Formats: sequence, structure tokens, C-alpha cells
Amino acid sequence: MDATIQVRDVSKTYGQGEVAIRALDRVTLDVGAGDILLLVGPSGSGKTTLLSVMGCILKPTSGSVSVMGQDVTRLPDRDLPAIRRDRIGFVFQAFNLFPTLTCWQNVALALDVKGVSRRTARARAAELLDHVGLGDKRDAYPADLSGGQKQRVAIARALAGDPPIILADEPTGALDSHSGRAVMALFNQLAHERRCAVVIVTHDNRMLGFADRIVRMEDGRIVSDERPSGANDATSVAEMAMEGVFR
Repeated sequence: MDATIQVRDVSKTYGQGEVAIRALDRVTLDVGAGDILLLVGPSGSGKTTLLSVMGCILKPTSGSVSVMGQDVTRLPDRDLPAIRRDRIGFVFQAFNLFPTLTCWQNVALALDVKGVSRRTARARAAELLDHVGLGDKRDAYPADLSGGQKQRVAIARALAGDPPIILADEPTGALDSHSGRAVMALFNQLAHERRCAVVIVTHDNRMLGFADRIVRMEDGRIVSDERPSGANDATSVAEMAMEGVFR
């Protein structure tokens, strides 16, 4: 398997001397296209730090990270925003939508930073909102949406640049069961149909059945890396959509 993300012997330490905290301790991990990989473990185990290192938000103290074959740890800081913009879509539990912008404007904003024209950005935003089942909400504001709908707008925004990598931090933690399944069905579709590499940090045990891989962390280290039997496939997504999870 050619890895979309390669993490090699990565450590991350915050602080110095007696107050130093090692958030990651010699972590090695490959993430391939077409997989949903869940990072699980107790709070403080290093999950979000690892996600941030893979997403070029944090630089490791030691070790290396490659994104699509490029060692990003060797790049100067000024080059990292372009990596994040062109290759990675981020989805967060807090949605991070702009309250004064409509749904389509929130999605189009991700294209605006790439210099895409307003007309093209609006058309692409409408297409993506249709894809996540919110075509009728394109002119609505975030305050008018449910939690699940807000998260689907956030996913549409993350997809605006067709990134090969999706990184999500607790995307279903604040959602009810129905909305959580709808969001995970979208991630399933991205991995299995679009061949994105999808990495999700979660404490939500309801989501374990959607995983192609479950990586468990403790004390900054990977303690297990498993491929569960019976993980969902693209057919499952279609079946769930027919049952109404995208309502």
C-alpha cells in the first residue's frame, strides 16, 4: 500500500526541563487512500496532537511526516499553508462556521482563498451542499441549522478543494445518533468512493463500526492498530442513505 500520510518515529514535546510534557513518543503510522482510520484512546493520549502533526498544524520535535510523498517536516513554515490548503480538508467538532455567512458562502470561502472566481465558487458550493443533502439550505445561516446540518456544511467546506486527505477532530461528539450516522456515512463515502484518506479522532464508540482501521493510543504511543471485521463499505452507505440518514 502506498501511504498518503507517513509518520516516522515522531515525538512531540511541550515545554522544557522538569515541566516538559511528551505528547507523542516515537509514533510510526501509515495512512492509505480509501481508509477510514479512527484514532481512539483516553484524553491526553496524544490523539489530537498526532492529528495536528499530520495536518501540518504542529511540527514534531523529532521524526518525520510525509504527505503524498513529500517530507513536510523539512519545509519552511511559509510553505505549510499551501500544503494544508491544497491537500488537506479539516473538520472540527465546533463546526467553525462563520455565523454571518450563509451556508453557500461558508463553503465558497474555502475556494476564495484559492483565487477561484465568485461565480465558480458559488456553483461549486451549491454542488457540494447538494452532495451532503443540504441543497435546500444553501441560503440559510448557521443559526438556522441543527448540529448535524452544521457539521455537514463543515464537511462540504472541507471538500471544496477536492483534498485527498480529510482530518476530523471529534466530528460527531456533539451530535445525536441520527446526525452522527449521517456524518459518518459521508466520511464513508469519501473514503470508499473518492479514495480519500480519512483520519478521525473520536471518543464516540458509536462510530467504531464505520472504521477500516482503529488505532488506539495511550500516553503518546500507539498501543494497537487493528482492522475490525465487518467494517462498512460503499454499499452500506447507499443503503443508509435510502433509509433516510441524510434527512
